[in-house]
Amino acid sequence: MERQASDLKDRFNRDFWIDDKQYYALALDPDGRQVDSLASNIGHLLWSGIVPPERATHLAGHLTASKLFSGWGVRTLATDAQRYNPLGYHTGAVWPFDNSLIAWGLRRYGFIEEAARIAHAVIDASQCFHNRLPEAVAGYDRGQTKYPVQYPSACSPHALSAGAILLLLRALLGLDPRGEHLKVEPALPNSVGRLQLLDIPGRWGHIDAFGRGRIDLETTR
Repeated sequence: MERQASDLKDRFNRDFWIDDKQYYALALDPDGRQVDSLASNIGHLLWSGIVPPERATHLAGHLTASKLFSGWGVRTLATDAQRYNPLGYHTGAVWPFDNSLIAWGLRRYGFIEEAARIAHAVIDASQCFHNRLPEAVAGYDRGQTKYPVQYPSACSPHALSAGAILLLLRALLGLDPRGEHLKVEPALPNSVGRLQLLDIPGRWGHIDAFGRGRIDLETTR
């Protein structure tokens, strides 16, 4: 199985990587041609670990640039795509659970400031919904609307969005189980101040994790 996984990784990176755009194709058409739409899916690749380190930097740049990042999270489709629609579920909306995978993927590859920016944006949006994230929000730019616009038919509460908060907090605090121990490596924006998770259970028993803001997001955009 390890050999099969390695072969799959090699084939994927050969067939899906777009050299002149420096990101992965969204799909291959029936003739094997690349569909070059820039989408949030590239963040899932970081989460999975299939991306070679030398390509991860390009993906991190795309995920936090204005074409994908709205200020409330990463859009499902970039704003320069022909089918982009800020109210399109798969073509421009922002999904909280999608962003939690992206944030942890960035953290996995060492892009802690980029991960913090995305995690903070989604958690910040939750405050406009009584701290309960809906299924999705529109992809309008934060500077345009000032407040996140809920996707018209979004479920709230929504199980995936509820679970997203846990992974976003993990990304901010850098929680990483290591056998009998839990590694804690916080990377919080200054605006968060202090963050704590209490009584975290595991093979280490029960411990508390703390972090203080130290990243200035205004100067890292």
